[in-house]
Amino acid sequence: MRLLFVYPARVDQGSAQDIRGYAAAARALGHEIVLHSPPSSNGAFAASLAVEEADAAVFILEWHLFLHHGGPLNLVRLLAAVPRERRVVVDCDGNYNAPLKVRGDFNHPDATSSRQWMAACDAVADKIVQPTPHPLCPNVGTFFFHGYDPVWEQPLEGLATRPFGMVYVGHSKFRWHPMRRVLKAMEPIRERVGRIALVGHGWDTLPSWARPMRLVSAYRTDPAYLRRLGVEFRPPCPFYEAIPWMSRAAFNPIIYRPLFDRLQFVTCRTFETPAAGTLPLFGFEETDARQVHGPEAAELILGPKAAGATDKIADVLERPDHYAAVVLALRRRLAREHSYEVRLRQLLEIIRR
Repeated sequence: MRLLFVYPARVDQGSAQDIRGYAAAARALGHEIVLHSPPSSNGAFAASLAVEEADAAVFILEWHLFLHHGGPLNLVRLLAAVPRERRVVVDCDGNYNAPLKVRGDFNHPDATSSRQWMAACDAVADKIVQPTPHPLCPNVGTFFFHGYDPVWEQPLEGLATRPFGMVYVGHSKFRWHPMRRVLKAMEPIRERVGRIALVGHGWDTLPSWARPMRLVSAYRTDPAYLRRLGVEFRPPCPFYEAIPWMSRAAFNPIIYRPLFDRLQFVTCRTFETPAAGTLPLFGFEETDARQVHGPEAAELILGPKAAGATDKIADVLERPDHYAAVVLALRRRLAREHSYEVRLRQLLEIIRR
């Protein structure tokens, strides 16, 4: 089966790592995945605007709506070539919902925007899925989309000698609240943690597009506080450097924007971080971690209270080998239950329904 992924893949943000994982899984299973975009737009992925041989179209929606390379006519051609029953919308941002606001985070500015967005998705496909075990809308299905690849796995030996105590790879968009909780938990043991690096847009300065796109509040942080803590700011890295960057630290927090926490969404970091040569620490509730990662995740949860999170970080730094064994067990479960071959088979089932 030839699947068109309608998605503007970029090497330094979004789900580019996932696209590569799906492409490899498709080859292994005798299928083909192609990005619906001009061939010259991104040399990292197979891309084409040809739609005649497509068997299905998967619209992967994150911070954009639809992909109109060369104008809306290409979308019209795609919809004409691929039957409606062979189209799927993967809503990775929770926009296929009524307006939701959680600690300054939101999916829509108002009800009109929500209605228009949902109507656009409904016009494209009957099959709407989200990466959560508990979609809010009754017509939305569960499909985690993001996956795990054992090929990513890095050694966990020598964690105590990593150049950084903590690294976080990701942009600041709507993530200041959870990041501040992690940093506050580290304050009592700041010297023990060592160097801290934040890799991505928006942690120390406002991205250039924030004002034109009316996203100033989304990228709001506290640079003065971060500098007092001695945090090092690094520019965003391409997707293929995300795991190597995470592997430079003893531990990496897995945090989500408040809206994703409320919706119980998974993201690419949900699965990439456990594969890195670091200890993943989950910054959300225990039931959520176990639901996706299994019981092995219980020992890696920071928890909702700062004092408990401080103790957990201190124990991780004190007993890295113990927690490395926990991560190895977690990796085995992820490889078994969340590989890209598993994901692709799930996606094909959705398409064929």
